[in-house]
Amino acid sequence: MTGESAGPDRTKYVLFDVDGTLIDAVSNQRRVWGTWAERYGLDADDVHQVALRTRPMETFAQVAPDRDPGACLATLHELEDEDVRSGVYAAFDGASELLHGLPPGSWALVTSNYEHRVRGRFLRTGLPLPGLIVDAAAVEEGKPSPVPYLRAAERLGAEPEDCPVVEDAPSGVRSGRGAGMTVWGVNTEVAVEGVHRHFASLREAVPHILDFASGGSRTRQRGRGRVSGV
Repeated sequence: MTGESAGPDRTKYVLFDVDGTLIDAVSNQRRVWGTWAERYGLDADDVHQVALRTRPMETFAQVAPDRDPGACLATLHELEDEDVRSGVYAAFDGASELLHGLPPGSWALVTSNYEHRVRGRFLRTGLPLPGLIVDAAAVEEGKPSPVPYLRAAERLGAEPEDCPVVEDAPSGVRSGRGAGMTVWGVNTEVAVEGVHRHFASLREAVPHILDFASGGSRTRQRGRGRVSGV
């Protein structure tokens, strides 16, 4: 799907990535990986640069090939859980307005993280939680596989073409496109390759996402308002 909306009589859904899209967790991720690197006697900056491009198990294979990957992952999970409890988190500008403005049941979260951490971060930032979170434990294949977004659409009872994806990362964009969905990119100065529409910030995307979710009624209402004021 490359259009901006589904048919006028079909229910609209919005699927959101979390970290980097709704919640700014860059400094938290850097701090977690820095602490992890210190425990293994590695350079924090070098490890973080690899972690930005790879999944954890791939990161371990590159930066600590002589270490037990299971133990490495357990340490990482411990640090991430502690960061959820004690770290400082911030929602991106517009996130609260957007999520509160969407009809209940019309949106879901699709994340490579785990649901308990997402819930903890949303609680810390005051963001509302949806009824559906597709996390790392819900699928055998994570992003960039299309499986996470397809699973979300399936559980919502929706067709892929009725579910625009809001993402910030290349792997998420590939995942959404592979699922046959329209992908809107946010929070990047330059458009991620493959997005159908690009917004430099989530704030810029808010009215467009709300308009999609309302079936375009907001645009029509604004249009009527302009005509009546002539």
